[in-house]
Amino acid sequence: MVYKTYASFGLSTFLVVIVALYLLFTDSGEAFDVGRFLEETSPFVWGSLGIGLCIGLSVLGAGWGIFLTGASILGGGVRTPRISTKNLISIIFCEVVAIYGVIMGIVYSSKLQTVPEAQLYTRDNYFTGYALFFGGLTVGFCNLLCGLCVGVAGSTAALADAADPTLFVKVLVVEVFGSVLGLFGLIRVLTRIACSVRHTYMIEGLSCVQSVRSMSSMMIRQDMADQCIVTEDLCPCT
Repeated sequence: MVYKTYASFGLSTFLVVIVALYLLFTDSGEAFDVGRFLEETSPFVWGSLGIGLCIGLSVLGAGWGIFLTGASILGGGVRTPRISTKNLISIIFCEVVAIYGVIMGIVYSSKLQTVPEAQLYTRDNYFTGYALFFGGLTVGFCNLLCGLCVGVAGSTAALADAADPTLFVKVLVVEVFGSVLGLFGLIRVLTRIACSVRHTYMIEGLSCVQSVRSMSSMMIRQDMADQCIVTEDLCPCT
């Protein structure tokens, strides 16, 4: 197992080094320009990746947790059939993790709107795309770890209940606290969305203020020009 891990990491590192040297010696080193990649990548790509990672990692965590919990419930239910019905609450806790990801995916999808290509690469669109990407990544990883936590705790609860019925409630408390971990990422991302909306309003407000200031300065200059014209007309020397 250790040799396979070393071989996989060594092979991937070797391939990356070969590609990097090829681009370097063929005068194509600018292909590693990270800033250019970030500027040329559409904000829709970042937003779509965030939505996909949010739902995919959440479903992966829920499925992994159900796999761990279900195997223990079925195995323990062979000798102790009474635990099969009572421990289904662990399956529900794992399924809720996937629901968190689906809810955030729906919320994120409402942020994606059709924008003309001339207005696509703007500061607020870049901010929204990056916020959706990293927010979806945060929710996905939180739900993935939450699903694993609930799965292991649910598996332990089923085996403990099969051995001693009095231990079920005690282990269930640990499982409940483990299922709350997914809410932390959900709440954090909801605040990030609110911050994104405030950022957009701030940019619109600043643009409005700048336009008002430019109009005011133009009006002041026009008034000064009119006063100069009137002064020239009233001057007796002209």
